Amino acid sequence: MTDSNTANVDPSEIAKFERIASRWWDPNGEFKPLHDLNPVRSHYIDSRASVAEKKLLDIGCGGGLLTEAMAVRGATVSGIDMGEAPLEVAKLHCLEKGLNIHYEKATAEDYAAAHANQFDVVTCLEMLEHVPQPGNVIQACAQLVKDDGDVFFSTINRHPKAYAFAILGAEYVMRLLPKGTHEYKQFIRPSELAHWLREAGLELVDICGMTYNPFSKKFRLSAHDVDVNYLVHARKLKH
Repeated sequence: MTDSNTANVDPSEIAKFERIASRWWDPNGEFKPLHDLNPVRSHYIDSRASVAEKKLLDIGCGGGLLTEAMAVRGATVSGIDMGEAPLEVAKLHCLEKGLNIHYEKATAEDYAAAHANQFDVVTCLEMLEHVPQPGNVIQACAQLVKDDGDVFFSTINRHPKAYAFAILGAEYVMRLLPKGTHEYKQFIRPSELAHWLREAGLELVDICGMTYNPFSKKFRLSAHDVDVNYLVHARKLKH
C-alpha cells in the first residue's frame, strides 16, 4: 500500500485539473477534446467487454465523463481520482442525472490493496501520462480486475507526430487544451505499455489508434495509426 510519502501522484498534475474542474462538463470548454473522445472510447470498451451488468472501476475518473457513459450502458460503476474538485463535480453531475455511481478519492495502488480481484472491467484513460510511475498503476489495475477480466488504457504515444498534434497543435495553435496540459517526456510508447502489461500479468488483446479530424472535429478509431492517441485492451491471465 502507498502512503503520503510514496504515493504515485504528481501534485502539479493534480493542480492542473483542480483549477479547471468546474468546467469539466462544458462541451466547448477546456475539456472539449475529452467530450469529443468519449463516444469513441466508450464504444470501444463496450464493444469489447459488453459492460452491462458488470462491475466496472474507472481509475483517474476526473469529472466523470467515462464513468457516466459506462453507467448509462448498464455497468455498476465506481470511480476514483486524487483530485477533490473534479470528484465533487462528478458527484454533483451524477446526482443531477439520477445515476448511481460510487466516487472515492484514492490512488490506484491504495484502492487495489483494499479491493483486489473485485472488478470485471477496469478502465484507466488519459491518466498514465500524468503519473510518475505508470507501471505501478498498471500493476494496480491487474490486482483490481478478476481473472479473465478486461482492462482498458488510453494514453499518448511519445512520437514526434504526437508532439506536433497533441502539444503544439492542441495547446498552442487550435487552443483545444490549456497550455502545459501535457509534457512530451511523459508520453508512453506502445512498446513500453506492452512491457508493463506483461510485467503485471496482463495479456495485450488489442491496440487501436484514435485520430482527430480538425475539419469535422471528430475522433475516429484507426487500427493502423497509433502515433498520437491510442487505446489498449488487455485481459488478466488466470493464475
